[in-house]
Amino acid sequence: MPMMELLLKEDVDNLGVRGDLVKVKPGYGRNYLLPRGLAIQATPGNVKQIELQRKTLLKKEAAERDTALQQADLLKEVTLEFARKVGEHGILYGSVTSMDIAEAFAAKGYEVDRRRVLLKDPIKEPGEFEVPVKLHREVTTNIKVVVKDEAAS
Repeated sequence: MPMMELLLKEDVDNLGVRGDLVKVKPGYGRNYLLPRGLAIQATPGNVKQIELQRKTLLKKEAAERDTALQQADLLKEVTLEFARKVGEHGILYGSVTSMDIAEAFAAKGYEVDRRRVLLKDPIKEPGEFEVPVKLHREVTTNIKVVVKDEAAS
């Protein structure tokens, strides 16, 4: 099956970064990348346009990275606390998920997308945890999450 050439408009995990020329299967390109605005067709005109925009893209990338570094410094100081019901075997009723963490950030005034919280599995027991948050392709920081028994509070 022939591959489809696309120019990435945004960073796509496990594929490439903004401005890269990538070859993907036609279904992935037509059904996922193009409708979401993550890529455009790699026509000669679009390639020239991206080359002209590369300098502004590099400046924009540097600005985003600096912003992410500043946000990482702020988030290092943040401790998120959750009070949940705990069963007799020390397991939570329910769990603490990446969505809960993102909502707790929003409550404290920080804007963090839940997909940026790199929680492998939901937290299902009380304790202190280090949770990585990917703020930028090159910037990841760990935040402290404390889960307590709400009966002990």
